[in-house]
Amino acid sequence: MLQQAIQAFQSKNYERAESILNRVIKEAPKNLPALHILGLIKASQKKFKEAADLLGKAARLNPNDAAIEYNLAKALTDSGMVIESIAHHKKAVGLAPHNADAWMNYGRALSSLSQHESALQCFDRAVSINPNYADAHLNKGLAHKELKHFPDAIASFDMVINLIPESDQAWLNKGDIFYRFKYLDDALNAVDKAISFKPDSIEAHINRSAILCELKRFEEALASCNKVIELNPDNPLSYFNSGVILKELGQTADAKKSFTRAIEIKSDYLNPRWAMPFLNIPSIFPNIENLQELRAKFTKEFEELNQWLTTEKLDGAHEVIGTAQPFYLAYQELNNKEILSKYGHLCNRIMDRWQNLINLKHVEKKDSGKIRVGIVSDHIRNHSVWHAIIKGWLQNLDKNKFEVYIFHLGSVVDEETHLAQTLVTSFIEQQDSLLGWATAICEKSIDVLIYPEIGMHQMTTQLASLRLAPVQIASWGHPETSGLPTVDYYLSAELFESVDSSAAYTENLIRLPNLGCSYSPLSIVSSEFEVKQLGVESNTPILLCPGSPFKYAPQHDWILVEIVKKLGKCKLVFFNQQDSWTKILQGRLERVFQDAGLIFNDCIVFIPWLEADKFYGLMKSANVYLDTIGFSGFNTVMQAMDCALPVVSKQGNFMRGRLGSGILRRMGIPELIANSDEEYIELVVRIANDDSYRNQMSKKIINQRNILYNDIEPIRALERFILEKYRNI
Repeated sequence: MLQQAIQAFQSKNYERAESILNRVIKEAPKNLPALHILGLIKASQKKFKEAADLLGKAARLNPNDAAIEYNLAKALTDSGMVIESIAHHKKAVGLAPHNADAWMNYGRALSSLSQHESALQCFDRAVSINPNYADAHLNKGLAHKELKHFPDAIASFDMVINLIPESDQAWLNKGDIFYRFKYLDDALNAVDKAISFKPDSIEAHINRSAILCELKRFEEALASCNKVIELNPDNPLSYFNSGVILKELGQTADAKKSFTRAIEIKSDYLNPRWAMPFLNIPSIFPNIENLQELRAKFTKEFEELNQWLTTEKLDGAHEVIGTAQPFYLAYQELNNKEILSKYGHLCNRIMDRWQNLINLKHVEKKDSGKIRVGIVSDHIRNHSVWHAIIKGWLQNLDKNKFEVYIFHLGSVVDEETHLAQTLVTSFIEQQDSLLGWATAICEKSIDVLIYPEIGMHQMTTQLASLRLAPVQIASWGHPETSGLPTVDYYLSAELFESVDSSAAYTENLIRLPNLGCSYSPLSIVSSEFEVKQLGVESNTPILLCPGSPFKYAPQHDWILVEIVKKLGKCKLVFFNQQDSWTKILQGRLERVFQDAGLIFNDCIVFIPWLEADKFYGLMKSANVYLDTIGFSGFNTVMQAMDCALPVVSKQGNFMRGRLGSGILRRMGIPELIANSDEEYIELVVRIANDDSYRNQMSKKIINQRNILYNDIEPIRALERFILEKYRNI
């Protein structure tokens, strides 16, 4: 009977083999081969617990059989009894040290227990025995990836691809690493390879959609998301992702349908419930909207969400904080304090509960005589927040009084990141989780914790909603109040604020002197820019409009129309920074100009975003820079000053609308600041038409722009403020 069973097993007639083996075991319960083979059959049927029971009996009958130990260990691992499997894996490789499969499966078990270093040693043994063992190379790459040995992980995945070019898993994981470090084109190429070999890979299509979102190619991202829905129509995550993309495309009605469908599938799914109110804060408006009505709807829906989030629903709710944020509210020239305060208190309610549950607290330090200043940012790199604010702090804070700790949330590293590392006491990076970052901050015993750009990054918002230091401060990387009760102060500047502007902040407003920062001029050498590619003749005035599309509010479109009417021949130059947003802005302007009897293409051009040297070349060829009304530029205005390009700015009602005018006031050139829309129009027209006046303004900029750079006064004031607050802790 046993021989018959073995023959049936070898011919893969498992049903007959199982029937015979059950009879054998009934007659002879300790028949070793029968127990072993039946265990293998149960494992092939994915009945892993039954397999482990049978193989365990076989192992007790013969404790020194390497094959039995190997198969038992594998069955225990596959049944979820990983801890119990480790001893058997160890025994299997001890009995058969040259069995590559045994080492590979031992490594897999250790990996599932997050013992990645030990797992890596096992995978190394497997590939040393069999250098062409693709599965071992794949798992080796996964272990390196978990350990953040990213170059080694890429090398392992490349080895798999050399052995099996169609390995979708190798391509997928390689693409995931590229995505992590924002090598987006490489990431997209890798994930496309994975899909070409496994077209029904849901994970690959999800990753492809995420990469395309980062590339701002939202229509293609939506197509990938729809493919995921096609493959798995009942997955609520797919509908949530679809809604997020549709919102970016400005299709808010369809976005709401997607979020609603996600909630229908999973009623307690918080992500779409959280995202739904934010549909009332579009990134860019296709038409003039009733802002008060939209703001009222947002407030009502957010209050309903707050009521729905009862205490029993808060478990895991911290994960949703920052997935959708009221970022674009700042581009409405209204006081957002009340709305953002309600938003901030809900964020804090959720995050405070999480903090209490894990018992995470600020760690008191031994006094070193210096104040520990922590800076939490996603932008310790070549970025506007770094250049405008953070870099000056790091270069100028008194190292005899302060220790500076950087918590770099981002994954992009460049020459500015390396510079930052040389300027600080400690540089912390690559913490993959909220718990990791919050713990790292607490363990450094920070006295004063500064968030330069709350509202621009999910992890920043999550962390800022916690109490991780005695004093917590926001600044104007995103020039708007945070609304968070955990943020005590807001660092701004005298020239960016009005007498009564503290009424727009939930924080205590701190007005640092002048521009509130120590800005270093960029070392950019301009390249010649051929204005012919704009479709203009050499004597046509070029009016530069370099703001992001969402900075142009529809209620100001008429101003552009009036400028063109008064100038006649001219060219307004906008930039295509994101296809979907540009299409909305371009379509809106086309309608406005057509209604005014103007030919859109004669007076407006949208061009691709330029490298810095080309952008400087364009600014030096332009006649005038039109600062965006309501939400001014800072870094671009500073760059215009580098190029001696006259900027026309209108002083707004809030800090975010006073950055450009603040720069001009600092330089002593208030004549470039308009006090009304009509004055703005007249000033742009005069500079564009009057060569003598324009040259006069350019010379004035050249003579007076040095006052903008390397201003140490705001840093000394910041130091005094920190010292005062530290004494009161």
